[in-house]
Amino acid sequence: RMSRHAKKLRDHDINPCLAETDATTKCMNDNNYNKDLCTDYFLKYKNCRKFWHEIMMQRKRSGVKPEMPSAEERKKILESMG
Repeated sequence: RMSRHAKKLRDHDINPCLAETDATTKCMNDNNYNKDLCTDYFLKYKNCRKFWHEIMMQRKRSGVKPEMPSAEERKKILESMG
C-alpha cells in the first residue's frame, strides 16, 4: 500500500509534473540508472517544477486558493500560453 504522501504525489491535481516524473523514472529504469543518459528528462522535470512553483507563489501572493491550480486549470493555463 502507498503512503499518504506517495498517493499525493500520484494525484494529478497535486503534482503538476507527474508526466515528467514518470518519464524520468522510466528513462532511469531503461538505462540502468545512468543519470547521464537521462539529462533531458531531469531538465524537463526541473523546468516543470520551477514553472508551477512560480505560478503557485504568484497565486499565494494574490490570495488565490488553492495555491496549486487543479489539473484542469493547469491545462487551460498551458493552452493559453500556446
